[in-house]
Amino acid sequence: MKRNDSSGLGLFTVAIAALFLAGFLLLVVLGARSYRNTVALQDGNMHTRALLSYLATCVRANDTAGSLETRESENGPVLVVADGSSGYALRLYRWEGNLVEDYARKDAELLPEDAQVIGPTETFEISELENGLLSVTTDAGRVLLHTRCGEGGAG
Repeated sequence: MKRNDSSGLGLFTVAIAALFLAGFLLLVVLGARSYRNTVALQDGNMHTRALLSYLATCVRANDTAGSLETRESENGPVLVVADGSSGYALRLYRWEGNLVEDYARKDAELLPEDAQVIGPTETFEISELENGLLSVTTDAGRVLLHTRCGEGGAG
């Protein structure tokens, strides 16, 4: 005579294994979502820092007496960074929702169609605070630039 031993131990073992498997899958899904959110935040931070860092680098790379000036155009302020005594300058300004730069004669007319796009921004404001300290504001934030040359060249 055969004994029917159906105490449920097999079913209990399968249920525990399924519970561990479900927990593992849930952990993988939550970890992937957390990783995706972290990468998105880092990407946004990098984009913000890149625009402001680029502006700071352009100004600091040509920080000599009289190399910096601001002027107004029909699109708003223009930051002019002269390239030594060559008569050429890097000109940074906003056009069609982007911060753009062009490299041409310092006093030449702006040609935004030929300018290189740096990044999107709806705001581009430049102000000289004191002792050669420039404040440049974009959608990405505000950067303070201190001219090491000792002259407040913005005008």
